[in-house]
Amino acid sequence: MAEPNHPVRTVGRTFEILEVIQELDGAGVSEIADRVDIGKSGVHNHLTTLTNCEYVDKEDDEYHIGLAFLGLGAYARNRTPIYDTAQAQADELAEETGELVNLLVEKNGKGIYLYQAKGDNAVELDTHEGKRVRLHCTGLGKAILGFRPETEVEQILTEHGLPEATSHTITDRDKLLSELEEVREQRYAIDREERLNGLRCIAAPITDDEDRSIAAISVSCPVHRVGDERFYEDLPESVLAAANVIELEYNYS
Repeated sequence: MAEPNHPVRTVGRTFEILEVIQELDGAGVSEIADRVDIGKSGVHNHLTTLTNCEYVDKEDDEYHIGLAFLGLGAYARNRTPIYDTAQAQADELAEETGELVNLLVEKNGKGIYLYQAKGDNAVELDTHEGKRVRLHCTGLGKAILGFRPETEVEQILTEHGLPEATSHTITDRDKLLSELEEVREQRYAIDREERLNGLRCIAAPITDDEDRSIAAISVSCPVHRVGDERFYEDLPESVLAAANVIELEYNYS
């Protein structure tokens, strides 16, 4: 991500504070000051301004993200072209499989969950619309990386690294690049408990008319409930079919 020529430190601090509040699911002035390079009085001034603008809510001695961000987030999502196209197919895939379906886009080298659809047996996870994740440890992220130019993939991996999320996370660059070759061949990626223990995912890229990934769609399910036969044989077919319909509608409608 390009650095601004003349960064505004106050704006940067404001967003650091907001990210701390979100990360901690609510935080007080002292907690925020401990994590952000600014004194308590400065943190308080930021929070007062954000509260007055209704972007932060104060509950007793804690501050929480306010609903004013919901309007901004919904607007940003709705102006993302793939959202309108993919939403209906994500809902159908969730109903067909009974599992959790996610739609992910890439921004500045990270993945952002754009939409979720829940089937009758969908597992509850830490993910939510708007959550950012690293690409290397998710099936969705690997599906996106598999259909990007090698130079772009190398740049993303250099900037964001391959940190370990679980003992199953691929942290070796050569091993990941080798797996991305398999993703290109079969047109889907597999997350084998690489971000969360006990969870597996099948993800397919959604590509433009030049076969460049613009998003990815996945089905996530717990290891203990969904056996290998269904996971490796049935779910890939369902996910690929959904991705294909989305691509056709996005590129040619």
